[in-house]
Amino acid sequence: MAESRFRMYLLSAAVMLALPAVSARLPAAQAAADMPAQSSAAVQSAACYRVYRTSAGTVEEIPLRDYLIGAVGAEMPASYEPEALKAQAVAVHTYAERIRAQNAAHPDPALHGADFSDDSAHYLAFYSEEQLRKFYGDAFTESYEKIAAAVDAVSDKQLYYDGEPIVAAFHAVSAGQTESAGNVWGTALPYLKSVSSAGDAGAPEYETERCIAPDMLKEAVRAVRPDAGFSGLPAEWFGEPEVSEAGTVLHIRCGAETFTGQELRDALCLRSACFTVRYDGERFVFTVRGFGHAVGMSQYGANVMAQAGSTFDEILAHYYPGAELR
Repeated sequence: MAESRFRMYLLSAAVMLALPAVSARLPAAQAAADMPAQSSAAVQSAACYRVYRTSAGTVEEIPLRDYLIGAVGAEMPASYEPEALKAQAVAVHTYAERIRAQNAAHPDPALHGADFSDDSAHYLAFYSEEQLRKFYGDAFTESYEKIAAAVDAVSDKQLYYDGEPIVAAFHAVSAGQTESAGNVWGTALPYLKSVSSAGDAGAPEYETERCIAPDMLKEAVRAVRPDAGFSGLPAEWFGEPEVSEAGTVLHIRCGAETFTGQELRDALCLRSACFTVRYDGERFVFTVRGFGHAVGMSQYGANVMAQAGSTFDEILAHYYPGAELR
């Protein structure tokens, strides 16, 4: 979850994968990783959440069950297996509790007293029942009941490590292996390690290409690094990347500057930081695998595991090794 806070980038790509908003973005996970949660006594599950509704500019109190249904419905397709939806519900609940505790200890004035907002660029996406009805259309009743059943089955569950709710990061699709929090955010967490997620290779749009002309690339890079220098032939602009075991580009030279893969991903609107680049004489061709920051639970991978018979707790144990479900 968090390049702006847990950032996962965006709606058009999410629609192509039939995945709702947040699974491609990185909302407050990075902030959550950098800030400790409060003691376990201070983070008991809330009966309701105060959510800043960005479109209305108001703070709304939303009962826990309604929030979990609305967030799971906005984060994962209802067509996914029930056990995957349950795993998503636990991740959402855990994430919400950690962020609620952090904002209680360090209030964000932009939230106007809320626990968090429904702005999917910074927090979890959330759909009201009315929004879910519009989103699912004729499939609303079946989808809503399926999500609600998953939520009801696990609404008393959260993931903990050392007595605190974990940073329950998740993403749409990995490149076949999830990434460690340390490689993406610079903060290592023992339960956000790189694990296998081989089933992701079967996801729609698992591998994509993005073509960018040299002038457009310079413009995009200089938007985030104004002094970036480019000289010589375009074919010489990129150096050999440093790549993690999971396939993430950790560092790569672009022009006269060195960037992290995540920085170039953002600047160039790539679906992930797992990419290769070549110059074909006219444009740069980026071949990208996966979708999202690749930390924590792969939503597509969770569904593949559920299809193979894994239960929600087995899915969570795989993607968050060492975390305690209680």
